[in-house]
Amino acid sequence: MRLSQLLGKRIINIFDGEILGLVGDADLVVNPDTGLIEALIIPSRGERLTGEKKRFGAEPHLLQIPWEKVCKVGSEVIVVDVDPQAL
Repeated sequence: MRLSQLLGKRIINIFDGEILGLVGDADLVVNPDTGLIEALIIPSRGERLTGEKKRFGAEPHLLQIPWEKVCKVGSEVIVVDVDPQAL
C-alpha cells in the first residue's frame, strides 16, 4: 500500500469508537532498513487537554500507536485497538 492511499483516512479506535484523527495529520514511523511502518503518530485532539494546559494553549500531546494495533485498513478508515488509558 502506498502512503497516498492512506491519506485522508480517519483513524478510529475500536476500543471506544473514538475518532483519533486523520492520516493526513499523522506521521508514520518507518523502519529505514525494511521500509515497513512501525507506528502512527497522531496529535491528540483538544478535548484531551484539560485545565491549565487547555487554557494556556499547551502543545498537543502526541499519540504513538504501534502498527501492530492496527486491526484493519478500509476504504475510508483505519481501525485500531488501543486502550485509551495506555495513550
